[in-house]
Amino acid sequence: MPKIHQLSATLSNQISAGEVVERPASVVKELVENAIDAKSTQIDINVKEAGIALVQVIDNGIGIAAEDVPTAFLRHATSKILTVKDLFNVTSLGFRGEALASIAAVADVTLETATESGLGTVAQVKGGELLSQHTAAVRQGTQISVRDLFYNTPARLKYVKSQQTELGKIVDIVNRLALAHPEIAFTLRHDDKLVLKTAGHDDLQQTIAGIYGVATAKNMLDFQGEDLDFKVSGYFSLPDTTRASRNYLTLMINGRYIKNYQLAKAVLAGYGSKLMVGRYPIAVIAIEMAPLLVDVNVHPTKQEVRLSKEGQLADLLTTTIKARLSKENLIPEALHNLRQRPPVDLAQLSQTLQEVGPTTSATTPNAPAPTAVSSAAAAPPDYGLTMAELDAAPIFADPARLAAWDEKYGPQAVADSPKAATQAPAAQPRFPKLRYLAQLHGTYLLAETPEGFYLLDQHAAQERVNYEYYRDAIGQVATDQQRLLVPLVLDYPASDAVMIKARQAILQSVGLYLEDFGQNSFVVRQHPTWFKAGQEEDTIREMVDWILRDGKLTVAEFREKTAIMMSCKRAIKANHHLDDQQAQALLEHLAQAENPFNCPHGRPVLVHFSNTDLEKMFKRIQDSHAARGAE
Repeated sequence: MPKIHQLSATLSNQISAGEVVERPASVVKELVENAIDAKSTQIDINVKEAGIALVQVIDNGIGIAAEDVPTAFLRHATSKILTVKDLFNVTSLGFRGEALASIAAVADVTLETATESGLGTVAQVKGGELLSQHTAAVRQGTQISVRDLFYNTPARLKYVKSQQTELGKIVDIVNRLALAHPEIAFTLRHDDKLVLKTAGHDDLQQTIAGIYGVATAKNMLDFQGEDLDFKVSGYFSLPDTTRASRNYLTLMINGRYIKNYQLAKAVLAGYGSKLMVGRYPIAVIAIEMAPLLVDVNVHPTKQEVRLSKEGQLADLLTTTIKARLSKENLIPEALHNLRQRPPVDLAQLSQTLQEVGPTTSATTPNAPAPTAVSSAAAAPPDYGLTMAELDAAPIFADPARLAAWDEKYGPQAVADSPKAATQAPAAQPRFPKLRYLAQLHGTYLLAETPEGFYLLDQHAAQERVNYEYYRDAIGQVATDQQRLLVPLVLDYPASDAVMIKARQAILQSVGLYLEDFGQNSFVVRQHPTWFKAGQEEDTIREMVDWILRDGKLTVAEFREKTAIMMSCKRAIKANHHLDDQQAQALLEHLAQAENPFNCPHGRPVLVHFSNTDLEKMFKRIQDSHAARGAE
């Protein structure tokens, strides 16, 4: 155990100052991070009244030497850095030396600790004053009990929210720390009731199951990628298992949970148009890099960091996730959608999460990504002319994967059994060869394969085919232009006209040229040939509106928006009847698409009914769970 020492004034001034204790969750975070740094393999957290009455953290780490205990409660006292050089090569979670001092200043703190050799020490610090310290027989590790938080600063209590809100914050913090350190067994209890338990078998997928549930973990993909500077790995959910906020995205750098907008955006970019608008995936992503490439000393809570080569890391995340998804058959199982239950919010976990049973898992190595199928070179046939929205967000379920998971995580799994190695399910064709059967209500197409039948949304299907055509066509910025018989004059307020003039290069990147026509007016004399006849003015105005709404819109984002808009405008409407040849042609074009599973807005193109599903529906076979329930 390195000696604890008080930092010099020079070095203290180089560390960003700030209050680290904002609420009970802050206390939990700081104490648990210290326990992790102490090389603990078991960490137990007990809280009462959402942490106001008690926060207790017990670990089995290396402990603190008796002579270092008084120093540990001094401001800027730490064993983790010594020089300025150490500050830029931080490998521990804590390093500021502020946590214990800040916590003890506003609470009644009892410390019980012992190292591997020697007797233990018990100390009490209240309001920042060391009241007592004596030798005692305690087990190796450290136990810190924080009582009556903010007892001497009642003004801070005014900012503490309801017990449910504060408990939700604590649960969220412990969840993130457990995901960042699956090698550590965590338990969290609130008012003596178990809220969270992880096994600590160094199995990230198992930890995900313990936090988000087995059903969610089943529908997550493992991934890994690396370049010269970074290594990324972890799990992310299939596009049909999503949430309404970004809160289920966990990013870790060298074992530290962080918040970073650009990296979160890169994860979403990896999904591309496979996500529905306004929906976000569940993802747990571990990033490894040299400590010199990350500056963790930019915020008191250490959750915000400054990264070198951030753009390079973002590109690695995007390409790795995109390549991993390219291997998957993403056709949702229709009946699983009908059985889907609403997700449990993190704030409710304290009332709903029970002791976790799964303890074993095996990681399937990633296979090399197949070469993407390019979209057709010629424009797809125009079947007709908006969108019939599907409210469903079906859950994908591969029977082979589910069977393997049931074997590992089902009721028969033994709590402390060793890891079980399982063979990966046999590779299946990524997209089936569909035989067209019929059209339903002029909106849906029915098709079959030997394994079952499929229901397709014809509008979403042609949107996908069109999108991939326009994405490529717009990217090429062809010189083919169609002259307007009557030039189109567009008038805008002065403020908008200034922005349009400043962003004309973006419009030109897709072949749209606006000429100045008076002080605040523009004239359009021609347009790209891929504009839909009769909708030229609406299309141009919509494109101009985009650059007015978002002044930071990039050329790539603008082209993407344009491709999505054109794909929708030229897709078949609902209640539009197709003949057999048109319907079969649409299925063939869809099979050639790079991503035949989702429209550009992320809605599913088709759902699958397996033969087994059909047999269960007509009671040809009995569902084993239903049969047992009937008994």
